[in-house]
Amino acid sequence: MGAAPDREQLLAAVERSPQAAAAHDRAGWVGLFTQDGRVEDPVGSRPHVGHAQIGRFYDTFIGPREIKFHRDFDIVLGAVVLRDLELEVAMGSAVTMVIPAFLRYDLREVNGEWRIGRLRAYWELPAMMREFLRSGSRALAPGLQLSRGLLSNQQLLGTAGFLAGFRRPGARHQQFARAFLGAAGRRDRDAAARALSPSATITLGDDDALDLAELVEQLQGASSTKVISAGPTVAIAVNSDHGRAMLFAEVNRKGDAIHRIRYFPG
Repeated sequence: MGAAPDREQLLAAVERSPQAAAAHDRAGWVGLFTQDGRVEDPVGSRPHVGHAQIGRFYDTFIGPREIKFHRDFDIVLGAVVLRDLELEVAMGSAVTMVIPAFLRYDLREVNGEWRIGRLRAYWELPAMMREFLRSGSRALAPGLQLSRGLLSNQQLLGTAGFLAGFRRPGARHQQFARAFLGAAGRRDRDAAARALSPSATITLGDDDALDLAELVEQLQGASSTKVISAGPTVAIAVNSDHGRAMLFAEVNRKGDAIHRIRYFPG
């Protein structure tokens, strides 16, 4: 087994993404990714794979806008960096939105440099659209600009792929995740188990198996500070007696229980 990646090197690699976005450095931003890099933004939308598609993603969503990254905290586990933050997005001079988000960066070392193999952005597209439309007539010009950018850069298939991001776990599924966290926080293992499907898997990160008792111990005193639904996932920022963490609960759209939990301690 090799040595664990250096935390500061991984964070430095991740930090180059907002720096390149702020500088409107298209080549620099796209070059942060591996050749087969993958962007899912938001999670649940059609992925952008490879430098050509990632470049068109940049042209559609990043290049025309001013984006500020207001970071709260980071978690590093293996070669994964998770970031809890708010995105301040200026959609032209008259409309600025603040979008609660989690970003997940899966990093790979390529020729001695850390590059992004996969970027997943967890944020709620329906909530963003509601905020945008509340801007009224001020949203007209930036809305038309976004529509033109989608159609010219992504074509109809890509536009439909972006709109797939509207599909996400609803309030009922969020409640399963909240109920699980609440039960675990008060160390009620039986109640926590009722929120899980019979075949549910629990892991530390992506791969290391945890049993329910171990996770309940980790989540003692837990409460949520942010909950986001995107794709098949309810993502939760957690405060517990053991400190801050992130928990990703996966649910089936027609199901009534959690079928997978990934836990990332801070």
